[in-house]
Amino acid sequence: MVNSQPKYELIQEVGRGSYGVVYEAVAKRSGVRVAVKKIRCHSPENVELALREFWALSSIQSQHPNVIHLEECILQRDQLAQRMNHGNSSPLYLELVETSLKGEITYDPCCAYYLWFVMDFCDGGDMNAYLLSRKPSRKTNTSFMLQLGSALAFLHRNQIIHRDLKPDNILISQACTPAGNSEPTLKVADFGLSKVCSTSGLNPEEPASVNKCFLSTACGTDFYMAPEVWEGHYTAKADIFALGIIIWAMVERITFVDVETQKELLGTYVQQGSEIVPLGEALLENP
Repeated sequence: MVNSQPKYELIQEVGRGSYGVVYEAVAKRSGVRVAVKKIRCHSPENVELALREFWALSSIQSQHPNVIHLEECILQRDQLAQRMNHGNSSPLYLELVETSLKGEITYDPCCAYYLWFVMDFCDGGDMNAYLLSRKPSRKTNTSFMLQLGSALAFLHRNQIIHRDLKPDNILISQACTPAGNSEPTLKVADFGLSKVCSTSGLNPEEPASVNKCFLSTACGTDFYMAPEVWEGHYTAKADIFALGIIIWAMVERITFVDVETQKELLGTYVQQGSEIVPLGEALLENP
């Protein structure tokens, strides 16, 4: 069990969704600003999303400047709290996994489980907000393309398929910008739909490749999904399609309005009469 004294002081809420709440916080010992994501594991769907994020981020053995870094993850139930690790087999952790696999709640809802993710704090919002509040810049476009390409290559080398790459899930960090560079640092985040691919079935004499890991669950966000994702048979190349959508939308400043949130978002599409259709869906219907 971890120390009962809290290591972090929550300063303010900076984001909220159906998945969880994100706070700006400070590590009490070092004074370093961090982001703390609190996820209430009250449904199998929330448990699965939280565990996917944990499995992906904890499987990375080295840090990359353009991928969000998981400092630690704490599993809490009532007054009990324990630090999660990649090979965790504690009763609390196993109950969470069982909940996800069975698709049903196996614990008393009055004694809710929470997962606390401690990660990099990004002070510049997301990529959508950053770009759409500024005039187009070739220098910024070039910097962002290089950073995103580097991040995605790193994730794929580490056998991680993101599956929900979009400007909303790319954070801006001004504090991490290298000295002498006027462009901010991007960090790919939100790994709740990610898939860590097993290489055990591959030929050990061949280099591991995420493009030999075939997936069938159609998931992600419509406007960034590749045709093969809509079809339900795809590999990590779907991430590259999403990256292409983001870059195209960034360079041309193509946007649409989300029906639910009324938020303006970067993304490409095909116009069919008065309707706009995600590019991947349109390509599947008519290559």
